[in-house]
Amino acid sequence: MNNFSFVNPTKIIFGKGQISQLATEIPSGKRVMITFGGGSVRSNSVYDQVKIALKNHFTVEFWGIEPNPDYETLLKAVIVAQENNVDFLLAVGGGSVLDGTKFISQAMSFNADPWKLVKNAQLCKPSVPVASVMTLPATGSEMNGRAVISYRAKKEKLAFMSEHMFPKFSILDPEVTYSLPTHQISNGVVDTFMHAMEQYMTYPAQAFLMDRWAEGILKTLTEIGEKVVKDHTNYDLMSNYMLCATMALNDFIGMGVPQDWATHRIGHDLTAVYGLDHAQTLAVLYPAFLKVTKAEKRDKLLQYAERVWEIKEKDPDKKIDAAIEQTEQFFRRVGLKTRLHEYQINDEAVEIVAERVLLRGIVYGEHKNIDADAVKKIIRLAL
Repeated sequence: MNNFSFVNPTKIIFGKGQISQLATEIPSGKRVMITFGGGSVRSNSVYDQVKIALKNHFTVEFWGIEPNPDYETLLKAVIVAQENNVDFLLAVGGGSVLDGTKFISQAMSFNADPWKLVKNAQLCKPSVPVASVMTLPATGSEMNGRAVISYRAKKEKLAFMSEHMFPKFSILDPEVTYSLPTHQISNGVVDTFMHAMEQYMTYPAQAFLMDRWAEGILKTLTEIGEKVVKDHTNYDLMSNYMLCATMALNDFIGMGVPQDWATHRIGHDLTAVYGLDHAQTLAVLYPAFLKVTKAEKRDKLLQYAERVWEIKEKDPDKKIDAAIEQTEQFFRRVGLKTRLHEYQINDEAVEIVAERVLLRGIVYGEHKNIDADAVKKIIRLAL
C-alpha cells in the first residue's frame, strides 16, 4: 500500500425531508447565494423546500449553470455574488451546479484571471464556504474537493482539485431524484461506475480493504443499475445508488492506491470538441481503453472478472476479454451507446483528440504511458 494523507471534512445529511436542515446548518447571519441549473428544481418541490428552509436568511439566486459548467456563465455568477456581498454559497442541483459553485467561491476573492485557478489549483485558497443540496447522483462532488469546468469559447474542459473546495455539508434526499429524466440516471450510473474503476483498475498495491470497498460499489451498481434506470421511485434503490455516487469519489477508495483517470481526461476532450455528455464519452472509450491496456492491467482485470462479474472461465485471456465485454454490455443495459459512430463521430476524431493531448505534452494513466499514440489506438477501437 502506498503512503497517503487523508482528510474529508464534508458533513453528509442523508434521508427523507432533510432539506429542512438548511435552516440550522447555515448560520442565520449569512448572506446566501443559491445556485441552480436549468430549472427542474421548480417542478419537483426542491426549490420550495429550500426557500422555506431559508426564509429567515438573506438569499439571492443565480440560475443557468449548465451541464459541464461554462466558465463565462460562472463569471456572471461571481459578479452577482460580489455585488450582493455574499458570504455563503449553496448549490442546488447536480454535480455540474456544485462544481461551478466551487469555482465561484474561489474566483470571488481571486485578483487575477480566474481561469488560472483551473489551470493551477495550487492558487486556490480558503474562500466563501460552499454547501449543496444534491438532486442528481453521479459526480460525487458533494463530498470531495474536485471540480470540472468547461471554457466553451476555447473548447477546453479541465478538472482541478483543492483541499479548499470541499463542501461544508451536503444534503442527500433520495426522494428528490424521483423526477429525473431516464438519460440522466443512465449517465449517472456510468459516471459513478467509472469513478470507482479509475481508482481500482490499475495494478495490485496490496490495498486489500480499498479493493473490497471499490468492488462493493461496482458490484452494487451492476446489481441495481438497470433497476434504477427503469424505476426512479423506489426509495431503497435510489438510496443505494445515491450513496454509491458519493462513496465512489470521496477519496475513501483511493487511499494508498495508484489511480488512472486517463479515460476521464480523454473524455473531456471528446466533450469539448463534440459536445457529448461526460458519461457518454466514458461509455464509448472505456471498453476500447481496457483492450489497449489489458497487458499492464492484467492482474487487476482478472481480479475484477472474478469478484465483480463472477466469471468462471479458466483461461486467463478469455476471462479478461469476457470482463471487458461484460463491462461494455453493462453500459448498454443501462442505456448508453458504446461506439463513437453511434454519435455520428467519424475517424477524424483520432487525429483531433490525439493532437490536443500532444499539444499539452501530457501523458495519462497510472504508468504515465497513455500518450498521443496510445490515444489514437483507443479512439480507433472506440469508433
